[in-house]
Amino acid sequence: MYLYGASGHGKVVAEVAEESGYNIEAYIDENLSKEKVLSYPVLHDVPPHDIEVLISIGNNRIRKRIVDQNELFKYVTLVHPKTVISKRVKIGEGTIVMAGVTINTVVKIGKHCIVNTNASIDHDCILDDFVHISPNAALGGNVHVGEGSHVGIGANVIQGITIGKWCTIGAGAVIISDVPDGCTVVGNPGKVIKSKSLKI
Repeated sequence: MYLYGASGHGKVVAEVAEESGYNIEAYIDENLSKEKVLSYPVLHDVPPHDIEVLISIGNNRIRKRIVDQNELFKYVTLVHPKTVISKRVKIGEGTIVMAGVTINTVVKIGKHCIVNTNASIDHDCILDDFVHISPNAALGGNVHVGEGSHVGIGANVIQGITIGKWCTIGAGAVIISDVPDGCTVVGNPGKVIKSKSLKI
């Protein structure tokens, strides 16, 4: 498999792939100054054949753009072996679940999501495509996170909340009411501080 993105996030993804028994061929990254990351070579062009890929870039919009531009990729789903995940959880292609994560029953996680280190997702949650749940963030039951939204480090979302598309939830925020599309929310309790365009 290939990892698309040779950043710090890409290093963590590589170790999840190793722990999951995958053979990593190389990274793909446009940054010409990068020649090797960990023990793996960095390619600056996409190989001219069908390849297995996981996009190892934390930025949700960039992941979506790469997916839109590379229709022939075969996407890998990675789950670190040191997680606690219900057998009734559904995880989409291209998603990675990091070490220490707990995901409870009847959760649906979309494509190309990141569920980062020690995050907790309770029952009946839905994460749409390209969502990033940061380290130590916690979602109560029946939370719906819209496409492309990023829930920051240590944020807490109470049960039954809907977070719209392409939102940013700040680190440590406490979300006790629904968040409209395109909003940035910070604080305890969470307050909207700005809105942004949903154009990708």
